Amino acid sequence: MMTLKPLAQAIRTRGVRRGLWLTGSLAAVALQAPALAQNAAPQRAIEEVVVTGTPGGAAMRKLDASFAISTVSAEDIKRKAPSSTADLLKTVPGVWVESSGGVSGANIFVRGFPSGGDADFVTVALNGLAVYPPPTLSFLENSTLFRVDETIERMEGLRGGPNPVYSNGQVGLTTNFILKEGGPETEGVIKYSTSDFGLQRIDGMVSGELADDFYYMIGGYISSSEGVRQAGFDAEEGNQFTINLTKILDNGKINLFHRATDDHGTWYLPVALQDTGGNPTGIDAEYTQVGAANRNVLVPITGPDGMGGSQTTFESYDMGKGRGWDGSITGGSVELDLNHGWTLTDRFSLTSGAANTYGFVPDGPAQTMGSLNGGSAGTNISGDAVAANALVQRIGPWVVEKDVEAFSNDLSLAKQWDSYKLTLGYYASSWEVDEMWSIGNAKYYELRHNGQMISPDSVADACQDFDQATCGFKYDVDAVGDARENAFYMAAETYLGPVTLDAGVRAVTRETHYSVDDGERDGIADLVLDTKEDKVTYTAAANLSLTEDSGVFVRINDGVKFPDFDAYRDFRGDFLAGSDLIIDVTQYELGYKLSKANYSLYATGFYNETKGQPFGNVALNDFARLETEAMGVELDGSLFWGNFELSLNGTFQNTEIKSGDDSGNKVQRQPDSQVRLSPSYNLQFANGVDAIIYGTASLIGDRYGDNANINKLDSYEKLDLGVIVNIDNLELQLVADNLTDEMALTESDPRSAGVSANGRYILPRNVKFSIAYHF
Repeated sequence: MMTLKPLAQAIRTRGVRRGLWLTGSLAAVALQAPALAQNAAPQRAIEEVVVTGTPGGAAMRKLDASFAISTVSAEDIKRKAPSSTADLLKTVPGVWVESSGGVSGANIFVRGFPSGGDADFVTVALNGLAVYPPPTLSFLENSTLFRVDETIERMEGLRGGPNPVYSNGQVGLTTNFILKEGGPETEGVIKYSTSDFGLQRIDGMVSGELADDFYYMIGGYISSSEGVRQAGFDAEEGNQFTINLTKILDNGKINLFHRATDDHGTWYLPVALQDTGGNPTGIDAEYTQVGAANRNVLVPITGPDGMGGSQTTFESYDMGKGRGWDGSITGGSVELDLNHGWTLTDRFSLTSGAANTYGFVPDGPAQTMGSLNGGSAGTNISGDAVAANALVQRIGPWVVEKDVEAFSNDLSLAKQWDSYKLTLGYYASSWEVDEMWSIGNAKYYELRHNGQMISPDSVADACQDFDQATCGFKYDVDAVGDARENAFYMAAETYLGPVTLDAGVRAVTRETHYSVDDGERDGIADLVLDTKEDKVTYTAAANLSLTEDSGVFVRINDGVKFPDFDAYRDFRGDFLAGSDLIIDVTQYELGYKLSKANYSLYATGFYNETKGQPFGNVALNDFARLETEAMGVELDGSLFWGNFELSLNGTFQNTEIKSGDDSGNKVQRQPDSQVRLSPSYNLQFANGVDAIIYGTASLIGDRYGDNANINKLDSYEKLDLGVIVNIDNLELQLVADNLTDEMALTESDPRSAGVSANGRYILPRNVKFSIAYHF
């Protein structure tokens, strides 16, 4: 029976100092220490092993890592009960998440890096490779392509550190989701979930052994609901199926997996907070414009080749589909110990599918019907009366359809000596997009749930008439793109007593072809891009072990973010004037690590500089390149005191724009402080019944909705509460999100300059209940 201290020493020696292959990472640790499962506190404080941010994905102790990385276990995911993949990322320090847009299409920000939305500096990876190499295209960020369910073993969140050298070279955050692999014993779970917003969901997972050292895991879910902001129909529908096969060899392992997903939900957008007179609209966080009666809309599509270019047709689209992902991710890995200190690792992944966006997007403030109609009442397109004092708003039914495909392969060869290790690697990826946009096209609608479009006869505005195709801001796109990246990387580490030195360098070549026909889609491309860029990135660090359970590290890295397929932002303005649009990022980190049996603390100070992030207004053809800097500290800690546990997740930062008209201002949409305290208490009852009462208190600081720092978004507090009861093999869970129904804004309207009359609320209070049977 192995105790904690020898186990930690074994991991250090086998996974780091001698470079021997660590079978199954955390699974191997669990198999070697079964007695730990009988003691809740030590089990939570077990030596954690990570594979993200290491050359070739080699396993190492989290305590030995010379970079900032957080781990989120399957148990932690269960307690969080996230509303989306992006919602789960709130558990990672240094990350600000706006998950108020629904199950897809979040805005995620990292360490003060400047961004106008989506997730420019976030990569979501599955088993070590990005689900899509570019972190963001307009209306598509990585978390849209991934759903969390019972098949996930854990998530690892790496900020900065060696990120710019490995995998897709992400300079910001890499969240790596690790699939369950199965083991000698057959086990699984079947779970039913419901909620106060009509959720009906069934999850299942089973794993076991097919033959000697050949394991399987199969799982997935099927789900439907009206959505937290109830639409009046099943606005959120999804299903997912995953299979993972693992063969353990005498000198390694082979893994293959396939994950098919079809999941979408309403796209929640900023809502009118006040009308043109400055009067509150009374709209709350439960509001959504889309409903059963208005979800199907005719959208203008500018004619393609053979239709005269300026001709316009109207096609019906369902705004109720919102945003989602209908596609698959297939991949695997080969890990081999070649003897004499040599190891070979190859990881590969193929992603293919459609990530579409449909939704009602506000355009300007609310106003009364009478203000559009000489003070009189009006009618909607169904012929129903609309009172003169009823609120209306210009709203655009936006359609963005994207078919994407990507293939990635990461091959590495490592040699371990007694006092140092060398890794050579080759990363290759290619990806494509085929997209169609019709955005803008705003018409006046009744400002209410299920609100109908106002009849053209009731509005003195030619744009309200469907015969008028080009009024106001309208942006049509028909685009195709393909890109290829080849990168060679080298990493080395050496051990000098208690000091470990590591460094890595990456030489990357990116080739991009992108053809965009916007405006009148006449078959003549308005923008044709063919670029080839070569860059070198690097990282270096020193890690000092102070004691067996504490240490410090210092790190520097220098990386880049290439422009991606983005007709809306990247390839406009400055690019047409000759800029390469490459964003340069330099980061410095100083970290302290402490991990005891009953408490742990990981604190990382960071400072970064970015140069070249494009910001602009497409409608006004006004663009700028920003330079910014940010500094701060991230805290990730846990305390175990008998049956009581307390987790801390904190970020304190100061950001500053260093260029242009907004110089001296704070970077938009990111708080200077965010703290999450998560206490829990274990209760033991007779007959083997036990329970856990837990919660999270989130304290979020002020933010600004724009770089001009005009729209201030006030600080807020949010409380979540849950309880889990275990009765033999049954598990019951009740969780309340936003228990006090806090009315707070995550953003103002990113499509309006100056003071905005629109804003998006955090999700309102909602309650979920689930019952699971474990076997």
